[in-house]
Amino acid sequence: MSAELILALIKPLLGLGLLLTNTILLIWLERKVVAGMQSRVGPDRAGPFGILQTLADAIKLLLKEQILPMKADKAMYLLAPIIALVPSFLIFMIIPLGPGFDLKIGGESQFINMVGADINVGVLFFLAISSLAVYSVVLAGWSSGSKYPLLGGVRASAQMISYEAAMGLSLVPVILYSGSMSMSKIVESQAGTLSSTIPIVDSIVRFIPNWNIFPQFLAFGIFFVASIAEVNRAPFDLVEAEQELVGGFHTEYSGFRFAMFFLAEYINMFNMCAITATFFLGGWLGPTFEGILPSFFTALMPTIWLGVKTFGLLFVYFWIRATLPRLRYDQLMELGWKRLIPLSLIWLMISAVVLGIRDFGLPWS
Repeated sequence: MSAELILALIKPLLGLGLLLTNTILLIWLERKVVAGMQSRVGPDRAGPFGILQTLADAIKLLLKEQILPMKADKAMYLLAPIIALVPSFLIFMIIPLGPGFDLKIGGESQFINMVGADINVGVLFFLAISSLAVYSVVLAGWSSGSKYPLLGGVRASAQMISYEAAMGLSLVPVILYSGSMSMSKIVESQAGTLSSTIPIVDSIVRFIPNWNIFPQFLAFGIFFVASIAEVNRAPFDLVEAEQELVGGFHTEYSGFRFAMFFLAEYINMFNMCAITATFFLGGWLGPTFEGILPSFFTALMPTIWLGVKTFGLLFVYFWIRATLPRLRYDQLMELGWKRLIPLSLIWLMISAVVLGIRDFGLPWS
């Protein structure tokens, strides 16, 4: 068996294992962090510090009875959880986890690319696949044959369409500055530090990393808010507003099918934060401490840096959930259509003008 075939078989399995393990830890972390913010203890029974509680919950859901509502459309009802879960795995495959390295397998030197699928239109792929998530929510709501899931599905379709527009527009300035739609090249374009032609300014900014968050701070804010709405997290969780819609679109789901929706939500959260770090926070870029740490740890440092940035953003997600109340539906729509979309269009025009002046100079000069 050739080294290429071995890598092709091992890589997806490692990615899947990493993602599932990470999701289990993420669910536990959110419960502990939010509990701490609300002066509670959180999970503390299963395993040390309650770290095995998520695993216990997963086993419980697997053993639960699978109930099919009497008025449900069986085919669509069963298909919806699969449509929710598959896009989340596909998006994870395009996130660059590191710069790649050479590894000897069977006497042959193989280059290990730290991204599942390094496609040159990664941004378009991300926007296209992330938009599929709305279909699972709409199908789950409609096929359940109940009014509460249907209301959740209708809300989801309006909410996700509203915020996808702002999200896509906020990424256009990043593409313009990076000169590529490849995720890996966007990360590489953020290498080094900021610079200026003015000596005094240059002496200050040369210590600041060349991340897109600094020139594109407004695009970062728009993208981050839109990403929270896209994954239906508080304060934009109107899709599953418990006080109004019982459980929202997944009210009629139980057992393993409910677990699939739950898993998809947390994988999407992780994906969104990792992609935000990739676009705006330099991705895996950071000091590798070469010559100080052993070579093995030096090779892992880029992936560790991406993890630190991703979990930093996830902490903000948890903080927002524990702090802010849910928006009303009209406020949600107003924020999307009257605030974020106009702001992203204005920022796109400003970025295009600034970039044009930087590259070609003033039109009258």
